[in-house]
Amino acid sequence: MPIKLIIANKAYSSWSLRPWILLATFGIPFEEVLIPMYRPDSKKKMLKYAPTGKVPSLQDGDVSAYESISVIEYIAEKYPKKAIWPKNKVARAWARSLSAEMHAGFQGLRQHCPTNFRREVKERELTPQAADDVKRIEAAWAAARKKFGRGGPFLFGKFTAADAMFAPVVNRLHIYDVKVSKTSRAYMDAIMALPAWQAWIKDAHAEKWTNEIYDSI
Repeated sequence: MPIKLIIANKAYSSWSLRPWILLATFGIPFEEVLIPMYRPDSKKKMLKYAPTGKVPSLQDGDVSAYESISVIEYIAEKYPKKAIWPKNKVARAWARSLSAEMHAGFQGLRQHCPTNFRREVKERELTPQAADDVKRIEAAWAAARKKFGRGGPFLFGKFTAADAMFAPVVNRLHIYDVKVSKTSRAYMDAIMALPAWQAWIKDAHAEKWTNEIYDSI
């Protein structure tokens, strides 16, 4: 049986996108279970799959994993022949460090520019904290591209888990029309050109659920 991936609304769930785009881009079969957020029974339904009552989470037979970075690590272990992390140990350590930084950080940008894959592209003035986050993100991307990105348009050349972790940031920078360098824009365009990205966006626009708070920003 395929892996079961539990996610939330594609319009708003940045965390769900990460393992979803990874599985889809690497062509790994999986069953999608979508539980809408912000409904009276959302947490109850999510608790059936993860003790946190949050998404994403993964079920694979008797194996359960939750938190996006843990889910990605499980996928990498299950499919060791796929280059989910860079094969080179130096690049792999760098990719894991960037992914952990993304998982734990950038609260200024997260709070000021919430994820909304249906939002019309429109500039929003950044807070100082969000601007600092963007500066750090761009520096991280540029450093990875310069050191490891010669083999393709992604952070480590070919698409890896690090790109999956940063995919929601690409959406934020795009829809809030954040001014970025040509290098950052080229990287964002590469992510947004992925068939998996396009499929996610299409599904997000097809959803009927709405969130007044996110949609009003």
